[in-house]
Amino acid sequence: MSESDIEFDAVSGNGRSRKKWTAILATLLVLVVLMLVFIFVWSSDPDPVDVDAIQKTYVGDIPRGYVTVETTAQIVEKLLDKSGGFLSNDITPPSIFMDNMPAFEFGALVQIRDMAQVLRNDMSRSQSQSLEDEALKFAEPAFNIDHRKWMFPRAEREYRKGVKLLREYRDRLADPQDSNTQFYARSDNLRKWLEIVSKRLGGLSQRLSASVGRSRINTDLSNDAAAEQSTPTSQIVTVKTPWMEIDDVFWEARGATWAQIQLLKAIEKDFAHVLEDKNARTSFQQIIMELEATQETIWSPMILNGDEFGFFSNHSLVMSSYISRANAATIDLIDLLKGG
Repeated sequence: MSESDIEFDAVSGNGRSRKKWTAILATLLVLVVLMLVFIFVWSSDPDPVDVDAIQKTYVGDIPRGYVTVETTAQIVEKLLDKSGGFLSNDITPPSIFMDNMPAFEFGALVQIRDMAQVLRNDMSRSQSQSLEDEALKFAEPAFNIDHRKWMFPRAEREYRKGVKLLREYRDRLADPQDSNTQFYARSDNLRKWLEIVSKRLGGLSQRLSASVGRSRINTDLSNDAAAEQSTPTSQIVTVKTPWMEIDDVFWEARGATWAQIQLLKAIEKDFAHVLEDKNARTSFQQIIMELEATQETIWSPMILNGDEFGFFSNHSLVMSSYISRANAATIDLIDLLKGG
């Protein structure tokens, strides 16, 4: 083989190698673009449940508790059937690279778990020694499966089983021949759920406001001279959410408030007589209005967490402001419900 032939083969080989790497890089670029598109589409909030439609489509006098139970079931289905499906336990790309929507799902799921607990322990029982409903007894643990479980058992399967059990209870509520299945729309039951809601809102507000880091006086043992705690803590406490968790806390709060708004609207219908009797409907609607402000469109391509009075805005502090006001209104409503 002549020297010119060898040079030609080398040049030809280099050309093929460059084409090969160009094709590989082009393929990777296309995959990255597609993943970014899927991430953008799958990060959109699910549509809320149409609570009014549940009541309007029911034929006849709707039984107490029907709207609340059906709304709870539909919220779960919205999480499972939204664009991209349930992402918290997805271990494949691009879901594995997403954290905002899984945080949203977890925030909403916590509200479902709280409602399932109150339904099982309070709203479906007339007193502490009453028997618990068989369907709700298994629905609550179904919703408490770790949302990251992708196998043995798969989270989605357990959540759908919980939905099925909720609707079994709902259907028995609607059966006039079944006097053993009840939903007790009493002020004490409403108060117990609102107390849980208040604690959730208070915790989220604290975590959101900690995005900038603040020092505060430790008030854990205030208002009780005999109070003690297991380990001593400093009088001055510095609270700050880790930088890598700030946007996750924001999306968890957005998911939690998204679910709470729908549950509050359902509760307003089933406990209408209680709210009217306590003259509390306006206070109840104020809570919903404050929480609805947390669902406004986010125009920024990313969650900003600047200083309190800095050049860049702080989305976490804005969210915290609305949640704090809703929590204050919830506490006032609880006190109002305790009155005669």
